[in-house]
Amino acid sequence: MSQNFAQITVEELGRYLAEKTTDAEKSQLVDVREPYEIELAALPGFVVFPLSEFAEWCGEIEARLDRDTETLVLCHHGVRSAQMCQWLTDRGFTNVKNIVGGIDAYSMVVDRTVPRY
Repeated sequence: MSQNFAQITVEELGRYLAEKTTDAEKSQLVDVREPYEIELAALPGFVVFPLSEFAEWCGEIEARLDRDTETLVLCHHGVRSAQMCQWLTDRGFTNVKNIVGGIDAYSMVVDRTVPRY
C-alpha cells in the first residue's frame, strides 16, 4: 500500500487546536477510535467515525466531509488513522493528514491532562 497522504505531529496538532477559533475552522477533524476510547480520552472538535462501524457510515462520508478541506485524522497510536487516511485519499479526498502517534502521543507530549489508556 503506497501512502498518498501527509502526516503531522502531535505538536503541530496542538498548535492548530490552540489557534483554532469557532469562526474560522480551517480543517475537518476526524477521530476513528471506538466509542469506549472516546469516553476515556477525547479532543474537542473531532467528529467520530469508528472504523469498526465502517459499514454504517461509509456511504455518508462524502455528505459529511468536504473532499478538498484539510482533514486531520486521529486514533490511539496512528495506525487506524493511517488506514482511514488511505481510504479517504482513495475516494478523492485531496488534503488528508495522519496525526502521527495519535492521542497517546498527544497526551504525553502536548497535554498531559488528556488521559492515557
